[in-house]
Amino acid sequence: MKTDFFISYTSKDQQQAEWVAWILEENGYSVVIQAWDFKPGNNFVLEMQNATKAANKTIAILSKNYLNALYTQPEWAAAFAKDPNGESSNLIPIRVQECILEGMLSNIIYIDLVNKDDQEATEILLRGVSGQRLKPTSPPKLFTESLNSGNPTSSK
Repeated sequence: MKTDFFISYTSKDQQQAEWVAWILEENGYSVVIQAWDFKPGNNFVLEMQNATKAANKTIAILSKNYLNALYTQPEWAAAFAKDPNGESSNLIPIRVQECILEGMLSNIIYIDLVNKDDQEATEILLRGVSGQRLKPTSPPKLFTESLNSGNPTSSK
């Protein structure tokens, strides 16, 4: 059975992975996540293989833990191999902790949830996975307050 997303994470980031899965499922997406879908007695490696094959996209929950973990690398690499140019966005990294991306992961645009509250993170997540253009819903400001402070008002 095809699913929208497989969520790749390390056990140390399970809370963030489950939050992402919850938000996605509550908004109509189908998700496979180890914490909810891998049952006692299942073969872990085969479950991972089946999840990566069945998912349209893989979400990588990026943290220092994830980048240093041994078993997360084949998970994101499988998604990368399906779409090395990123044209279909098969691999969607989501950064949940400050971390430095190196190698092939450094060139993939990620969704950044670092230091966001739940409401803002939800909006960013859903916009990021939608595949739609990310144009803001309101016009951007020409200048921020910090740029204007101390500048005299120009006159004609």
